[in-house]
Amino acid sequence: MFTKLQTRYQTWQAANSDVAALPWLLGAVLLLMTVLTRGRFLGSSNIINLLSQMPELGLLSLAMMVAMITAGIDLSIISAANLSAVVMALVLTQLVPEGASSTTVWGFVVLAIITGLLTSAFLGAINGYLIGYVEVPAVLATLGTMILYEGVTLAITRGFVISGLPSQFLLLGNARILGIPIQMLIFAVVAVVIGLLLQKRPYGVYLYFVGSNPTATAFSGVNVRRVLLRTYITSGLLSGIAAIVMLARFNSANARQGSSLLLLTVLICMLGGTDPYGGFGRVSGLVLALVILQMVTSGLNLLGVNSFAAVALWGAMLVGVIIYKFVQRRRWERQGKQQLS
Repeated sequence: MFTKLQTRYQTWQAANSDVAALPWLLGAVLLLMTVLTRGRFLGSSNIINLLSQMPELGLLSLAMMVAMITAGIDLSIISAANLSAVVMALVLTQLVPEGASSTTVWGFVVLAIITGLLTSAFLGAINGYLIGYVEVPAVLATLGTMILYEGVTLAITRGFVISGLPSQFLLLGNARILGIPIQMLIFAVVAVVIGLLLQKRPYGVYLYFVGSNPTATAFSGVNVRRVLLRTYITSGLLSGIAAIVMLARFNSANARQGSSLLLLTVLICMLGGTDPYGGFGRVSGLVLALVILQMVTSGLNLLGVNSFAAVALWGAMLVGVIIYKFVQRRRWERQGKQQLS
């Protein structure tokens, strides 16, 4: 028990030191990309593109992070987001009367958003029930539901794209407030709420406890199953919010929208200090990692780097981070055993 507690403490220290290094890494990436692109990286159009593209990846990364804190994972976030987006798109394209007034359309926009969020929460609840109550390992449960949700979406759309959404809804992905894209403001509000939830509310404490030691947490009187259920409902809701942003920005919904983002959400979480073994993760670290990764992506686009090569780069980075975390943990475990002997 002492060794486990010591390892957890050392993990906490290392995670915080990793997060503390992120601002320096951000500055280095900013300088490097500015030099390589000869100043184009700091152009207003590129900055706006950065702020426009970041929110959906950030929201999906938050969904992944809350699952990873419990020592789990949610591989279904993209499929859940796409299914929620299709549900919202059907409401907006099939139920809105032709020639409806702006007020009526706004009413259907609200209805579509509520329906989409309820759908994503339900999909998250399925994951939470399988993991918390049936006790299926998270990677297997969410892998299964990922395929299930994608299959349902394909059955609904028959592989086609649903588009032609009302202009009122498209404002959520294209409008600006004081020059800032509205989807960036949505992400900022959600990130603050999740940060407060994790740090200031009992649920957040339980979340970290479950990720650190679910057995000890259960013996302390915490309903671990309920915590896991709420966690995956939260992950589903965050996927639903990401679906709103993606649907409004792209004016389309289909079964495979954003399929390449799953790899990036795991990379962002781990780069931001979230422990894949559970128990640790901070929104501040995730946001810094998100900004760094988005800056690299934007810089590579300006340099004309092939998008397929960029995906290979993200994969290599993820493997590198995983190896780094694994080597760290093995070293701490050996140190703990040596101190006990």
